[in-house]
Amino acid sequence: LRGMETGLDGWGLPKNYKRLTKEQMLYKLRVPNPERITVLKQAFEDGLTVDDLMELTNMDRWWLDQLQELQTIDAWLGTKKLTDLDAEDLSEIKKKGFSDSHVARVTGSTWQEVREYRIKHGVVPSFKRIDTCAAEFEANTPYMYSCYDGTDESTPTTERKVLILGGGPNRIGQGIEFDYCCCHASYSLRKAGFETIMMNCNPETVSTDYDTSSRLYFEPITVEDVLNVIDKERPEGIIVQFGGQTPLKIATTLDAYLKKFPIPNASGTGNVKIWGTSPDSIDMAEDRDRWMEVLTKLNIRQPAGGSARTGDEAFAKAHQLGYPVMIRPSYVLGGRAMEIIYSDEELKRYVTVTVEVDAENPVLVDKYLDRAVELDVDALCDMQGNVVIAGVMEHIEQAGIHSGDSACSLPTQTISKEVGVIIREWTKAVAKELKVVGLINIQFAVQDDIPYIIEANPRASRTVPFVAKAVGHPIAKYASLLMAGRSLKEIGLTEEPIPSHVAVKEVVLPFRKFPGCDTLLGPEMRSTGEVMGIDKDFASAYAKAQIAAGQKLPKGGKVFLTMADKFKQGIIPVARDLGNLGFGLVATSGTAKVLREAGIPCEIVFKIHEGRPNPSDLMKNGEIALVMLTSTGDQVDMLDGKELRRLALGLEIPTVTTLAGCTATAAALKAMRSGPLIQTAIQDYHPDYHLTDESMDLQIA
Repeated sequence: LRGMETGLDGWGLPKNYKRLTKEQMLYKLRVPNPERITVLKQAFEDGLTVDDLMELTNMDRWWLDQLQELQTIDAWLGTKKLTDLDAEDLSEIKKKGFSDSHVARVTGSTWQEVREYRIKHGVVPSFKRIDTCAAEFEANTPYMYSCYDGTDESTPTTERKVLILGGGPNRIGQGIEFDYCCCHASYSLRKAGFETIMMNCNPETVSTDYDTSSRLYFEPITVEDVLNVIDKERPEGIIVQFGGQTPLKIATTLDAYLKKFPIPNASGTGNVKIWGTSPDSIDMAEDRDRWMEVLTKLNIRQPAGGSARTGDEAFAKAHQLGYPVMIRPSYVLGGRAMEIIYSDEELKRYVTVTVEVDAENPVLVDKYLDRAVELDVDALCDMQGNVVIAGVMEHIEQAGIHSGDSACSLPTQTISKEVGVIIREWTKAVAKELKVVGLINIQFAVQDDIPYIIEANPRASRTVPFVAKAVGHPIAKYASLLMAGRSLKEIGLTEEPIPSHVAVKEVVLPFRKFPGCDTLLGPEMRSTGEVMGIDKDFASAYAKAQIAAGQKLPKGGKVFLTMADKFKQGIIPVARDLGNLGFGLVATSGTAKVLREAGIPCEIVFKIHEGRPNPSDLMKNGEIALVMLTSTGDQVDMLDGKELRRLALGLEIPTVTTLAGCTATAAALKAMRSGPLIQTAIQDYHPDYHLTDESMDLQIA
């Protein structure tokens, strides 16, 4: 439970948990749901018996007996102070899986006090090896898990070694891209002479393959569990940059503990420390007030905004900025709970239902830059303060669509040379000010040819695998060597690689698996995968990416168009191109009026709420080959628009929901019409890429 990153430190009630009424509790026990395990805790506390819960949940009695035993221990622990516990008590508590932070919360102490107290009494974890040989003969696989039975099988060495913290559970926003970085760090550092120790708790990743690293610890990424592994292995360095937000959330606490209680490393070269960008610099980029100080010092433009620690502060900031505003919690990945807010009513719902706003969990409120182009920049930095841009990507969808859900191209396609110079200068200035060592990702928005910096993340980003394949350089491997002390000159990257081809990344969305879910993209990430297309020009590369993502672009037929008012003029050249390609055009009245005034013939169809025939009828009759529609965001669109998007999904009609996507799709259709798309091996795009060992193959780079 504590490894799932849901705010739990074990089997207990979350912080600020609002106890359910009896009726609510009974319902959530009867009907399987994600919160059921937490509701069981309340049920035991409220006095329900195992027999009661068996009848309500139909769970096996054995499991309920185990939970009841944990509840009994937890209740007993609540009557004690930490100093009341002896070594035997502590040992039994830890054998049952109680974390230090859980014990601290129940006994009124701190996790540091619990840790020191149990170590003083000799209660420390032992590490067992996973038996991959079914007990037929001795298993030598370096694959460890912890327990408290006193017999240790880890046999740590005194070699030079580094601990790599993985990304924990895969979920939308934090997935295989970060696991990729962890794996490549392990490959490169092993080759550089280090013993690599991987720590992660997700069996469905390459990083937890037993042969990826020298040694693997299958443990939750929490401060307690990481310190336990550090105590056992005593590595020279700890890498927190490659696992996404999971290790970053504990980096500051871990760093403070290691400075207060230094641990000598096993190789005798000093103390254990965090490699790469310091946790303080990472916090500087996340803490809104400190971040604003950095940008003010560097004279870098940012959208107006600030942080709010109460609901009233959020309202005050929104009124000061003027709607629409972009709002999100701090320290999140994947845009979780990020929304564009257009009114006080929406903001009230957000601060009362969507997130808990308090001093420890502030929300960030920024002015939303409407119809801006968003850019992603990845850069590498060494200990000497040198910075090299690895890649600059332009998002196809406009700012406001989460970067993880937006297609992007490398190199950029519409950004002026002057803006390109500015964002490169800003990237280097920010990286140097934050004293980044390793990777940094910075997101920019460009509105009316004026660039703004949105945010900086001094860590590996989800774009690293794409950039590596697009430019032909193993970016994650370079970053790990930089953290180990190499310079950019030593690894052979001293200037930005500019490819002569165009690479397009497109996302794979899971909407078909979620009946009733709207397919409209927004600031909260929804994609579960990505693909890549490469060609000599953008249109062909984009077409390849669409095909790879499962978008069945039509060769002919009718296209249905309906645009929000602010996009009506922008759709004119798209519609003209589609007409020239031989597609028939069907549009709702407002869009049709604009197109006809521009001299583009099209049929008119009713909106769903206006009558019939409407787009739904045409789609069901098989008359529509492609749908292009943007959302107005009003109540009618939430009904009519959602119905059309879901219908198109069910009928497997390709659908585009942004103006930029419509423009790119029209270009792709034109490219497909002009001739066959030529498939070329990725190695052929990087003929100067010299392989030094099997792991450097571009297929996995």
